[in-house]
Amino acid sequence: MIVVRDPARVPEAIRDKVEIVTGSHGDPATVKNAFRNADAVFWLVPPDPAAQSVEAAYVEFTRPACDAFLSEGVRHVVGVSSLGRNTPLAARAGNITASLMMDDLIASTGVNYRALTCSSFMDNILRQVASIRSQGVISSPTRNDLKIATCATRDIAAAAARLLTDRSWSGTAEVPLPGPEELTFNDMAQVVSEVLGRPVRFEETALDALKSGLLRFGRSEAMAQAVVDMMTAVNQGIYSNAHRVEESEPATSFRQWCREVLYPAIQSQDR
Repeated sequence: MIVVRDPARVPEAIRDKVEIVTGSHGDPATVKNAFRNADAVFWLVPPDPAAQSVEAAYVEFTRPACDAFLSEGVRHVVGVSSLGRNTPLAARAGNITASLMMDDLIASTGVNYRALTCSSFMDNILRQVASIRSQGVISSPTRNDLKIATCATRDIAAAAARLLTDRSWSGTAEVPLPGPEELTFNDMAQVVSEVLGRPVRFEETALDALKSGLLRFGRSEAMAQAVVDMMTAVNQGIYSNAHRVEESEPATSFRQWCREVLYPAIQSQDR
């Protein structure tokens, strides 16, 4: 069973394989209906650029689901969250802080919970396909000398599927998904260049320019600041040494992701 606002957007290949509940999974009636007779739930908070606070976007959005976990007898929940909990930076890290608060709220219900704690997503680079093609540029407010862990979203999906299909686990814990390596954005640009066979360079952007751009494209002041706070924490090392956590899942390398995901995306635009 899946919850979607617009059933027409469900891919045709899976439409006949799932039961669809129409609505927002932040709506109490919708989640109560969706979770009825469900033993396990995959929880992913969608972006809410217009939210009035980052806590509203993550914690308050999740509260109706937590009520439904209890009322409908859900026993296992797998959620997508962030690395960085056991660092001083976690207290003021915008979206990261709110994700960890969300985890605490879910855990407080008493359900068996696994938080898939992730670093930066490799797949975010897909937003820059146009600039890679036309300018040979990848940009980010991440410091150009900072080595960070990145993970592929398909690895998150694989970990979630494993946990949802084999529910022999209990209690509350984090499942770290940092990716197998730490690279600077300069390193990543070099890998992208080698895979694409064309020069690609990295440009570091200023955090104030990031915020003004987010506001220009419709983010609320609070949500724009949450991104800035998150990126500040990243630049200060909230993901540092994340690849050395214990019990990490198998992971896709950045080069492999570039070959199998980014390269086809660039090729499709080149046609």
